[in-house]
Amino acid sequence: MPARQLQIQLESLQHTLNETDGPMSEEERASLQALADNIEARLRAVEANEAPEEDPTLVDGVNLMIEQFSARHPTVAATLQSVGKALSDMGI
Repeated sequence: MPARQLQIQLESLQHTLNETDGPMSEEERASLQALADNIEARLRAVEANEAPEEDPTLVDGVNLMIEQFSARHPTVAATLQSVGKALSDMGI
């Protein structure tokens, strides 16, 4: 179930990234896209029963983005908090 929760949160994050009207800068968008791509690669590896590459900075990266986005983009920060919880629930 945590994998499904993570997928839902990633879809929400991707929807936010695809919004062209959003007040997000290109740099913010690129940072979020890189994070989302990294998490999706992890999720695909878990779903394929493969051992994902070790990346101890993944959760730290999510937490850093939460801090960066909390003031200007609280909805994105909330989504990232859910992503972080799902990663934690999956043991990643």
